[in-house]
Amino acid sequence: QDVAALEYRAPELAAASLAFAFPAPPAGARLLDVACGTGLVARELHRRGFRCLHGVDGSAGMLERARSTGLYQRLLPCVVGREPLPAPAGNGPAPGAGMLPRRVPPPPAGDAARVPTEHYDAVTVVGALGEGQVPSAAVPELLRVTKPGGFLCLTTRSNPSNLRYKVELEAVLERLERQGAWQKVLAQEVERWERATSEEESTQGTGYISGVVYIYQKCPIPPLEEG
Repeated sequence: QDVAALEYRAPELAAASLAFAFPAPPAGARLLDVACGTGLVARELHRRGFRCLHGVDGSAGMLERARSTGLYQRLLPCVVGREPLPAPAGNGPAPGAGMLPRRVPPPPAGDAARVPTEHYDAVTVVGALGEGQVPSAAVPELLRVTKPGGFLCLTTRSNPSNLRYKVELEAVLERLERQGAWQKVLAQEVERWERATSEEESTQGTGYISGVVYIYQKCPIPPLEEG
């Protein structure tokens, strides 16, 4: 109800942007939804054909609500930025499953608790990149678990109280691009991201705060298949 009252558009915008970037139908893609909350992003992804969804969140209550959606194949507790992303456990797709090939061997036994490198076709962080939430320093870990050619979909707010964080985040994003770790596919500013809860946070008196959707593709990017 709170989400509806705030007209919170980030899950829909992020899922639509990611689906548009995908070069093939996403049903076979393995995706990690970081700070998945109650599963708002999963609902939008599922509507667009994503079926193999894993989620992590630092709140047990949020994970229970996400589990009740029935949309995730894996849900695990993790405070992103304070601890490594946990490895999926139990039955499920084989380690090499997904749309894109892995380029590295499985991790050594001592790293069994961590998500293997190059494990996911896509990673999303929607609504959790902000002050007091997922730190910008966690972005390289998200990149590590993404396969070459895979996509990362990130969002953040542009309201005054989040501007310092946004500057720090974009510095990390740009540094990784300069290093050749990924390529920017999209950086879409959205004026009416959600309703502002105070006039000070409103964008030019509109009653809304603005936000951004970023899509990056991890390098090296596989060549397009002919035919």
